Amino acid sequence: MSVHPSGYYAWKASPHSPRAREDQRLLGQIKQAWLESGGVYGYRKVYGDLRALGERCDKHRVARLMKQEGLRSQTGYHRRPGHYRGRPAVVAPNHLQRQFTVDAPNKA
Repeated sequence: MSVHPSGYYAWKASPHSPRAREDQRLLGQIKQAWLESGGVYGYRKVYGDLRALGERCDKHRVARLMKQEGLRSQTGYHRRPGHYRGRPAVVAPNHLQRQFTVDAPNKA
C-alpha cells in the first residue's frame, strides 16, 4: 500500500468513530434477538423486534450488520418425517352393518 507508516499507525491508534461504536452496540442487541429466536429470524423480524424495544435503526443497517457477522435466517426447514399434527385418524364404527360381499355380479 502506498501509505506512510506514520499515517497508518496514527489511524490504527485513533478511537472508533461514533457510527462504529453505535454499530457495535446495535450488534449486541441484534445477536440477542437472533439467539432468542433460536437462530430462525432474518433481518426483517430482528428489525421488528428492535423496533418493539424502542430502538431507532433502519432495516438495511440491521441486514448489513447481520451479514457481516454471518447471522442468517433459517430457510427451508421441514417437519421431521413421522411427526404429524394432531391425533392419528380413527376408523368410524360401522353403524349400518352393510354387507359388501355378493354371490354373483349384478345381483343384489
